[in-house]
Amino acid sequence: MSDAPPVRPGSWAFQPASLGPLRLRNRVLRSGCFEGMCPGGAPSEPLLRHHREVAEGGVAMTTVAYCSVSADGRSYGTEMWMRPEIVPDLRRLTDAVHAEGCAASLQIGHCGRFSDPRVIGGRALAPSPVFCLFRLSWPREMASADLERVASDFARTTTLAREAGFDAVEVHAGHGYLLSQFLSPHTNRRRDALGGDIEARCRWPAEVVARVREAAGPAMAVLVKANVEDGFRGGLTPAEAVGAATRFQAAGADAVVTSGGFTSRTPFYMLRGKVPVRQMVRNEPDPLRRMGLACFGRLIVREYPFDRTFFLRDGGPVARALDIPAVLVGGVCDRDDLDRAREAGFGFVQMGRALIRDPGLPARMARGDADGSDCDHCNRCVAAMDGGGVRCVTFEEESRGTPAAR
Repeated sequence: MSDAPPVRPGSWAFQPASLGPLRLRNRVLRSGCFEGMCPGGAPSEPLLRHHREVAEGGVAMTTVAYCSVSADGRSYGTEMWMRPEIVPDLRRLTDAVHAEGCAASLQIGHCGRFSDPRVIGGRALAPSPVFCLFRLSWPREMASADLERVASDFARTTTLAREAGFDAVEVHAGHGYLLSQFLSPHTNRRRDALGGDIEARCRWPAEVVARVREAAGPAMAVLVKANVEDGFRGGLTPAEAVGAATRFQAAGADAVVTSGGFTSRTPFYMLRGKVPVRQMVRNEPDPLRRMGLACFGRLIVREYPFDRTFFLRDGGPVARALDIPAVLVGGVCDRDDLDRAREAGFGFVQMGRALIRDPGLPARMARGDADGSDCDHCNRCVAAMDGGGVRCVTFEEESRGTPAAR
């Protein structure tokens, strides 16, 4: 009999691995979770401290989210938008992350039809002029000049991210953001070459990824976050998601992050777990939206039961169809989940709420001091994004010795 100790579950995830041109210390990444720490659309000291703490905690790469490629791609005034003036502060952030032995990725995107007209000072852009209930507004259909300008903005943002020291960019093509709106038949009603079947609907998003790939250069990784399904009838299907992912690979992506849900329709489909309506009402800055949440929040924001690795089933076919790594996000909680991801064909995993709860979890799991997260998926960290920045509210209450108010 061998005297070798048994292999601990999930051990593969804590070995060095390659992602495109990058050599990472393990296969655990911090997912792009909006931090709410960019007052005036610029990175802040709390944002730097947040990602430095995550980097110190042992992930291979942390994702700074969300950075709009232009001023008209924002849904909130606290969302970062890329311009040369913020590059020095972003460089300070990436330097702090690198000092902890961790890589840094910048999630880039455009909100499209759910950009807030009051924030951007005009009508929102969209694939088609379909009324947006989320904003109670009619967006403007993008013309050829709009398509070229926004694609150029993605490339320009990537160039500035490289100057700021980021090792990767994550193109947001999921969650109902602009590129996702082109992919979804619900929001893309175009009758030109960019509308119709999934091949046509993917044409412009794939062009954007190709432009980002060119701007990134040979030393920077390009990830694409894409839906495996939108979460409602008439949206993107899992079968179509495979076709989109292969197009992104052909356009030069180094990895595809498999996610799902539509921010403007099924926001908790991408999270699962409890809907903290009371906290959302308290932190909502807009009086009309606050009143609507207070009166109808339980009806309009659907709750989806939490399930471990909840995008694994529909993301598995995407992972098996690609020659590049697929990244599993959503409900990755412990070592057994890491092994399930590997068995399904995924090359990396992303954690979000588990790291908000405990930034040091990956290092403790790698040492064998922890098997998983004790996050209870109350989602009050989501509500906290609009109330001073993302954080584990439960941890704060435990630290004060006060009972959890849920």
